[in-house]
Amino acid sequence: MKEILRRTWAEIDLDALSHNFQTVRAAANPQTEICCVVKADGYGHGAVRMAKELEMQGAGWFAVSNLEEALQLRQGGISRPVLVLGFTPAEEAAVLAREDISQCVYSGEYAQELSQYAQGAGVRVKIHAKIDTGMGRLGFTFQDINRDEAAIGAVKTACTLPGLLPEGIFTHFAVSDEGRAGDSFTMRQFGCFKEMTEALGREGLRFSVRHCANSAAVFDYPLSHMDMVRAGVVLYGLMPSQSLRSAPNLRPVLSLRSVVSHVKTILPGATLSYGRTFTAQQEMRVATVPVGYADGYSRRLEQGGAQVLIQGRRCPVLGRICMDQLMADVSALGEVPTGERVTLIGRDGAEEITAAELASWEGTINYEVVCALSKRVPRVYLKDGKMDSIYNQLLP
Repeated sequence: MKEILRRTWAEIDLDALSHNFQTVRAAANPQTEICCVVKADGYGHGAVRMAKELEMQGAGWFAVSNLEEALQLRQGGISRPVLVLGFTPAEEAAVLAREDISQCVYSGEYAQELSQYAQGAGVRVKIHAKIDTGMGRLGFTFQDINRDEAAIGAVKTACTLPGLLPEGIFTHFAVSDEGRAGDSFTMRQFGCFKEMTEALGREGLRFSVRHCANSAAVFDYPLSHMDMVRAGVVLYGLMPSQSLRSAPNLRPVLSLRSVVSHVKTILPGATLSYGRTFTAQQEMRVATVPVGYADGYSRRLEQGGAQVLIQGRRCPVLGRICMDQLMADVSALGEVPTGERVTLIGRDGAEEITAAELASWEGTINYEVVCALSKRVPRVYLKDGKMDSIYNQLLP
């Protein structure tokens, strides 16, 4: 690890990423394209490096949240189709066309504005019509086949505006990760989406890419796979929830490591950290670890009983987590030298702390845990058990 400053770093296992992609590929219908969602800097794993690996594995598409993320992929050498799932200012129509980036269109007003800018620039922008079948965020509202029939005409009008090239149509499931509890609403959403696409087909409007299956639906709703599925969190070895009926065999891609920077003995009555929320009841040995909430290790973890792994054993975190440091009880261990490795997410010997376990202590979900890792945490990519490359945003 001499290639980075050995303070706090994330290890990204590219072999695990490959395994997870192939698991998605095996679960999806053979004729279905795989769209890999690499928004939020690849869920904290590094978008460009993830996309490059997934492109080699056979990913057909990539999806991101915004134009900046799409441009990051293009500047990083990614040539496969890229879809922006969220809002892009319409005045960027020329950039979308020049970089061959597909844009989500979710209302008649937005479509009209994007069309005007595309015409002004003399370009055609590839679009994917977003249908709101029940998520309630973006999209042409079509949550009831009888009540929302006017949406069919609105989508047709939007997709036939000059300067726009209707390439795809999609929706997003709200409860596909809730197992049987989500069946009724998910199938209702899927039914609305199918009716929309079929109604538009009867009007002469057809799309080359119809997609609605997210990570959970890849495994639990094979009927929804259509032309493409959007795999997100499962690529990174994280489960959308514990309720999936067809839970895949995934391998965690990310581990978060740090080191012991200092060890001291404290006496009964001594207090630790800001607010003095921890008081020693007996003599203890305490290790300081150079990681904190500025690295993405949340201050909320103090209330959840967080632990770290040192020498393959669980060590409780003591007191409030600081911006740059935390303290852990190492009284049960033998000698703990400075530089001893600390695992905050990942495996050490027989013990493992998963992102889901960390999320439970923090009162959140595993998605937020990995996305929250800050830019000052270098990502160290491992392949065949060896260092492959490093993504350091502070020292590029």
